[in-house]
Amino acid sequence: MGKIIDIINESAHDGTLMEKLTTICSYLLVVFAVGALANFGRSYLMDVSAMKIIQQIRQKLFSSVMKQDIGFFDKTKTGELISRLSTDSYLVGRSVTFNISDGLRALAQALGATGMMVYTSPKLALIAMGIVPPIVVMSKIYGSYVRKITTQVQDSLAAATSVAEEKVSNIRTVRSFTKEKEEMESYNKALQKVLSLGYKQALASAVFWGSTGFSGNLIVLSVFYAGGYMMSESMLTIGELSAFLLYAAYIGISLSGMTSFYSELNKGLGASTRIWELTDRVPQVPFTGGIVPIKPLQGKIDFREVNFKYPSREESSILSRLNLTMPPGTVTAVVGASGSGKSTLGSLLLRFYDPNSGEIYLDDVNIRDIDPQWLRHQIGVVSQEPALFSCSIADNIRYGATDPSVVTSEMVEDAARQAFADIFIRNFPQQYDTLVGERGLMLSGGQKQRIALARAIIKNPKILLLDEATSALDSESEYYVKEALHRLMVGRTVITIAHRLSTIREADQIAVLDKGAVAELGSYEQLTAMQDGIFRKLVEKQTITY
Repeated sequence: MGKIIDIINESAHDGTLMEKLTTICSYLLVVFAVGALANFGRSYLMDVSAMKIIQQIRQKLFSSVMKQDIGFFDKTKTGELISRLSTDSYLVGRSVTFNISDGLRALAQALGATGMMVYTSPKLALIAMGIVPPIVVMSKIYGSYVRKITTQVQDSLAAATSVAEEKVSNIRTVRSFTKEKEEMESYNKALQKVLSLGYKQALASAVFWGSTGFSGNLIVLSVFYAGGYMMSESMLTIGELSAFLLYAAYIGISLSGMTSFYSELNKGLGASTRIWELTDRVPQVPFTGGIVPIKPLQGKIDFREVNFKYPSREESSILSRLNLTMPPGTVTAVVGASGSGKSTLGSLLLRFYDPNSGEIYLDDVNIRDIDPQWLRHQIGVVSQEPALFSCSIADNIRYGATDPSVVTSEMVEDAARQAFADIFIRNFPQQYDTLVGERGLMLSGGQKQRIALARAIIKNPKILLLDEATSALDSESEYYVKEALHRLMVGRTVITIAHRLSTIREADQIAVLDKGAVAELGSYEQLTAMQDGIFRKLVEKQTITY
């Protein structure tokens, strides 16, 4: 551009102006065309790279979350994890693609412009560059602040997401208690915290950008002033001064780009802190690894001197020196007052948690030494409130299989017939393709229970864990569920947590838990014969019902 100005100034009267302008502008047109292609390539490649990197971050993060122990989920809210997967991963992905690309372009542009300024006029370049060091110091201070405030913003945003996720997922409870306004207010409070942190971030950003913009203008102003003086002294031509001003403008733009890069990079670093905390976290109970027994599983279960406290409630002891043996192929009913640790036995057997001390043995092999995934494949669980996924009935039943892809429609229907679920499924217009809704809300309690039983049947486990499987059902549903359970229990080691005598009577042995230990153990006849026994007191207090 400086050359063009000088050519115009020098050749305006010698008749060669247009020829020289045509030549130079032709070269510049080629340069601009190459630049446009480079910009196209950079934008496309960075966009594609960003999408791939964000996808990989989300895959790695979700994989890490899926491998965490249950104690981790006791302490971590679902909404927070969703926020990490969506917002934080997006920030990090954009920071390491477009942001770095923009930063490198700004750096190259600044270095090139600085070199040409020095080449054009070292003295004028020294004057202009005197303003840069304060900008660098300011950028350093601003960057560390932005990283800190971004982490706080992302944490508060995750908390707000968690509030929204919890209230939306429990909308029926909210609606039945007419708490819509209260929940709106709680979400607004969470958003207000995000907004107040955003104000701080905005203030810091405004001060920084205002300062850098002013500094860039100072560079141009100083070049104008000093350059004008040097041109008047014939130390510079008008074209050289014009070129120098453009180089100064390029540096101003580049400084803006580099400070933006630095700001966004620190935002990405702030967001990445939480992501790496999750991806680097080692679960307390390993996801996989350990021995896979070669011999066929018999199903003998031994709890030996087991002590346990939940990680989220370490001040409260749940089990204390508990000893209990369950012979293979037998039914053990576990009873006790609320909070006595009945459901905890199932969680420990599934190795959702490890005991604080003591051991649990399966066929005389410590379950700590067994591959957790293999162990869970051997255990079928039917709980009081079964969790179904928002997909078809057939997919929910097929979910119980070790390899759902090999399960045929005939196998699904056979499992449903054994669970007495086929009776109501056939009445739906779409039958096995009927969508059950979120957590199975489109089905009744009895229908969900029978689908959960079909899922357990198709799993064909050696050990069956029944946690209050019939306590919340109407008489008709209870009849069908009990019939299905009787079929399912044959030849399996069964642990049933129950409050109904009709279920307890049929057990081979009854374990009565009290104060975290087995206080009484025996058959129904033996326990009812004990005049001052805990079991009889539970019946008298109607903790165990008819």
